Amino acid sequence: AVKEGKKITVYGDYDVDGVTAVSTLYLYLKSLGADVSIKIPKREGEGYGVSCASVEKLADMGIELIITVDTGITACEEVRYAKELGIDFVITDHHECREILPDACAVVNPHRHDCNYPFKELAGVGVVFKLVCALEIKRSKAMGVAVERALRDVCLKYIDLVTLGTIADVMPI
Repeated sequence: AVKEGKKITVYGDYDVDGVTAVSTLYLYLKSLGADVSIKIPKREGEGYGVSCASVEKLADMGIELIITVDTGITACEEVRYAKELGIDFVITDHHECREILPDACAVVNPHRHDCNYPFKELAGVGVVFKLVCALEIKRSKAMGVAVERALRDVCLKYIDLVTLGTIADVMPI
């Protein structure tokens, strides 16, 4: 999506974990040159999580990819609706999964039944951080840059946001 210049929205929760997760992924994607915006629903009026009304508004704005952070693991109907509108979805979340996951391009969650990641207690911002690390590993290998250096740089850039969101969500460190 970044390489193709697609319009991306990072969609997150309004609590500290959600806001720091949105900030981390937004800043990372922006550093790659992405055409990226954010959507944080208003607590009053829009409520918690992804809604079909928000998906429709984003479609009207020409958004082609929605990436959720700290939300979305139960958004089966909303992902289905987004597909009808031509929007791809990637979900990153840390909340407990239901038996059926949304039919998104990717669902990143340490609580997936098929996930063997050893530490299940990541905050939403922690899941985003691990995604950013994975993307940087792939990117650094493709560019011939030392993986250790790329990961160190990612840590230095985003660890303050990751720490704040993790502590505010009262997650283990």
